[in-house]
Amino acid sequence: MEKTKNRWLIALSAVGIHLSIGSVYAWSVFTNPLIDQYGWSLSYVSLTFSIAILFLGLSAAFMGHFVEKHGPRRSGIVSAAFFGIGMMASGGAAALESIWLLYVTYGVLAGIGLGIGYITPVSTLIKWFPDRRGLATGLAIMGFGFSAMIASPIMAGLIESVGIPFTFLILGIVYFVIMMASALYLERPPVGYMEDFMEEKKKVPDLSQLTANEAVKTRRFWLLWVMLFINITCGIAILSVASPIAQEIAGLSAGAAATMVGLMGFFNGAGRIAWASVSDYLGRPNVYTMFFFIQIVAFFALPGITHALLFQAVLFLIISCYGGGFASVPAYIGDLFGTKQLGAIHGYILTAWAAAGLVGPLLVSWIRGATESYVLTLSIFGITLIAALLVSLWIRVDMKQLKQRSEQQAVQKLSS
Repeated sequence: MEKTKNRWLIALSAVGIHLSIGSVYAWSVFTNPLIDQYGWSLSYVSLTFSIAILFLGLSAAFMGHFVEKHGPRRSGIVSAAFFGIGMMASGGAAALESIWLLYVTYGVLAGIGLGIGYITPVSTLIKWFPDRRGLATGLAIMGFGFSAMIASPIMAGLIESVGIPFTFLILGIVYFVIMMASALYLERPPVGYMEDFMEEKKKVPDLSQLTANEAVKTRRFWLLWVMLFINITCGIAILSVASPIAQEIAGLSAGAAATMVGLMGFFNGAGRIAWASVSDYLGRPNVYTMFFFIQIVAFFALPGITHALLFQAVLFLIISCYGGGFASVPAYIGDLFGTKQLGAIHGYILTAWAAAGLVGPLLVSWIRGATESYVLTLSIFGITLIAALLVSLWIRVDMKQLKQRSEQQAVQKLSS
């Protein structure tokens, strides 16, 4: 009889994959060196990152069924191949001084690896940790949030010592090895894993067990999509203008604002594990409602906060909610739709990320340009968060009705 793998090593493998692909958030380290060395414009270089995030969302949506059909090991290997080879080939694009080839190698190839790698370990961990869904997914997605903090100084040091092409090549090889080793340990839990334990704990059963195609036809899927979209849009908008907004409102110097941006990366990662763990005890609906209530207060309060430390503390709280939204949503999906095709459903939900990544920065730039002030910008995002708060209450109505229907069906089965 085959020995059951250690679920904490499964979690560590998931962290290994997310730490690797999360390095995409450190893309800005390449920005100035690429501009200085090859004479490319800022918009051309920034487009590389945008393409990678676009293909993250698209591949997560379209490859979710692949993850469910072929399992986490094979999906992880595919992710490692796309991301690792994409990074290594980006070195060739840099050596050939071709921005268009960089769009293909880093934007498309590595972007596909990002999407598959993001959903693969998350759907697996939920099945290994039925008792602590939030903690498990928070661990993996925390790795994605913290990755930029680890990768940024390494990238900067490599660019300085070996140049841009070899930096891409070295990182590609390292990430390929880490992701491949992690993927080879991943697997689904055995049939019936922890069933007896969960019965003793009297766990509240999932509200349903739906396929991905069935899930997207329900109202609660789209309510969850809207909540995630608004949470990410507001978070990305703040991330994209954090430095200038802190200088304009709180009077921070450019150096102090840069330090603050670095610390935001820490709270992005810490918020993922903290909020996801809290959701195991308070429930996912309560945590999402808390996200929006906290951010409504924060967005409307920020324009009036001129004290530098208090201003930064409020920003850090907003960013923790941004990260927490990512980490809590896979467990929320499990609660609403079950784990039958969680990876595929998660992939569909992540299209909200691709959409928000496009809308957030563009919207904040447009409003700032039209009003010449960040005060109205923050208020407008505060209003959108009120809409998200109402949606978080609306989804509870659907959940309550579904729970009552499930209980009635259970009673009918017992009586028949």
